[in-house]
Amino acid sequence: MRTKFIFSFLMAMALIIMSCSDGEGRNAEGTGTLSVQLTDAPFPTELVAEANVTVYKVEARLVDGDSDDMNDDSSSDDDSSDDDSNDDSSDDSSPYIILMEEEMDVNLLELTNGLTQQLAEIDVPAGSYDLIRVYVKGVNVVLTDGTVYDLKVPSGDASGIKVFVEPAITVVGGLSADLLLDFDVSRSFVAKGNMDTAAGINGFNFKPVIKASNMSTAGTLSGNVSTIEEETSVALEGAQISVFAADTLNTTSFTDVDGNYAVLGLEAGMYEVVAELEGYISSDTLDVQIDAANVTTQDFVLEVDPDATDDSTDTTEGGN
Repeated sequence: MRTKFIFSFLMAMALIIMSCSDGEGRNAEGTGTLSVQLTDAPFPTELVAEANVTVYKVEARLVDGDSDDMNDDSSSDDDSSDDDSNDDSSDDSSPYIILMEEEMDVNLLELTNGLTQQLAEIDVPAGSYDLIRVYVKGVNVVLTDGTVYDLKVPSGDASGIKVFVEPAITVVGGLSADLLLDFDVSRSFVAKGNMDTAAGINGFNFKPVIKASNMSTAGTLSGNVSTIEEETSVALEGAQISVFAADTLNTTSFTDVDGNYAVLGLEAGMYEVVAELEGYISSDTLDVQIDAANVTTQDFVLEVDPDATDDSTDTTEGGN
């Protein structure tokens, strides 16, 4: 009798544990949240007012994980994703998870100095994701004189713009993972003609360049650039911040009207940073440590270049 009681008690406990595992435990371990944000590497020109794209779909490729938690409509029909030159990225056995499927109009020139546009924040199967596909249409450039150039999308309207995530971003059950897509406008919108004046531009070619950064392993560099005038600090707008890794230019940023700048998505490590602005002496090249998931602050104070001032004076006097 005692043996039957103990056996019944153990069976009941086992059923309770299995019930918990199939219920709340499955949701906590089987899915996590993937957040995708869009930002813009700065476009150093005063002739372009807008660089517009309409993002209408974003997908992520699951290469290592359990896809059993996907709904039937979570995976796309992958019959056109590998039609371009990246044949080595083909993997029809890996499912694509739809992260977003609605039209979103974005002026990329508004996404600078730390500003981002949320593209998606959705629960997805836990696992590793190594490729993002961004589908765009309605791409155009608006010059400051009002001229509009509508651009053709080479493949983004058919198979999506492929953005490789290296190393792959891992979504852990019950937790969130953040991915930043950095849309390099200056390399993606290639001007035709003479960029010195708006009248000299006769069009643009759209060759999208997007870099993916895992925000859990990447950090942010931010700061302010100013000068001293009559013992008062004055913000400098338009100063260029150049970030080098191993003597190679990694990225650039430009200060806003308040002299502030921000560079997102820098992988953890040591970088060399310099600030420059016409009419001022370039800053010393500084070693800056970027830590994962943290913000590193580096300010610059530039001195007026006396040679530039003398040149301006000589030109003025010569003109008189």
